[in-house]
Amino acid sequence: MSKISSPSNHQIVNNQQDHFESSDYYQLDDLLTEEHIMIRSSIRDFVKKEITPFIEDWAQKNYFPNEIVSKFGKIGAFGPTVPVRYGGGGLDYISYGLIMQEIERGDSGMRSTASVQGSLVMYPINAYGSEEQKKKYLPKLASGKMLGCFGLTEANHGSNPSEMETRFEDKGDHYLLNGAKMWISNAPYSDIAVVWAKDEKGRIHGLIVERGMEGFTTPETHGKWSLRASCTGELVFSDVKVPKENLLKGKDGLGAPMKCLDSARYGIAWGAIGAAMDCYDAARRYSLERIQFGKPIGAFQLIQKKLAEMLTEITKAQLLNWKLGLLMDQGKATTPQISMAKRNSVETALNVARESRQIHGGMGITGDFPMMRHMMNLESVVTYEGTHDIHLLILGADITGINAFS
Repeated sequence: MSKISSPSNHQIVNNQQDHFESSDYYQLDDLLTEEHIMIRSSIRDFVKKEITPFIEDWAQKNYFPNEIVSKFGKIGAFGPTVPVRYGGGGLDYISYGLIMQEIERGDSGMRSTASVQGSLVMYPINAYGSEEQKKKYLPKLASGKMLGCFGLTEANHGSNPSEMETRFEDKGDHYLLNGAKMWISNAPYSDIAVVWAKDEKGRIHGLIVERGMEGFTTPETHGKWSLRASCTGELVFSDVKVPKENLLKGKDGLGAPMKCLDSARYGIAWGAIGAAMDCYDAARRYSLERIQFGKPIGAFQLIQKKLAEMLTEITKAQLLNWKLGLLMDQGKATTPQISMAKRNSVETALNVARESRQIHGGMGITGDFPMMRHMMNLESVVTYEGTHDIHLLILGADITGINAFS
């Protein structure tokens, strides 16, 4: 297992104050339990202490603070819906959503680290893994002693993972894995990877690949303009011998990784609105502080229009996410419903970030305010785990009964 620590030569600068105040215009807190509000409050306090004072520095320097992994583990951000007996929180999906909302209010890259760990690594091990696999990996993943990643996307197969080229062969006492995955969050620092590959018959299965297995490398992706405080890389497999006990036997076929993505997309729906809330709050406060033509710019009609539209769209998205959370807890949420929420939230967040930047004028492009960082991050969020248009077509197929993909 790799050691999680920060580079000794990196100087962390604490130069940001977090004045965030949440707006509850429709008294949505009445829909939450006392436990929900307590969980949200504790994560919000954590973000204000451990993320927002440093995030602009991390993003500017393209630095992933891998020390955050153990901190996420301590506050229960990893696998909050996983059963307590495996180290998870045993919480409901609204709690999970609120945790993702608050973390992404700090930064999308930080939320990616947490949601990949919980929804794309812990979820499949818990749902499809053996009892031995659950006991071996889940407690360490939950505590942040181990970091994981999810290997589905390939260089030539993004929106159409069914055509993946990564393969494994049965060699008697082990499997032999060959191929590569791309755009993998957490990859450079991961201790394990849940990898999806085809067997000799072309059937998709999940395998747990551990760092240190001969032929397994995780080159880092450089030059990103987005998610700069998140680590991204590749997974490369060259005749990697994977023990047979590392196969996830509970489910195979493309539906297995897609079910994982449903869980992750649900978290994104809440998370993206956290980014929108941060941009709206910054714009509201700035509009009352910035004086032009002898009065605060918040006194002008066009600024008020922008703020009113931002708050309206955020409130609508929060209601959509809350209802989806209920459906998730009841086991009734469908993939198209999750696609609707993910797509709506990210579009809302991007629009709010851009309008907030406009209100801030030239100051909005600096690291003194969060909008440009959120905006750049959201350009990844609108693409990963199902692009904006792919989610539109998932909805279209459900509405019409006609699949536009084939």
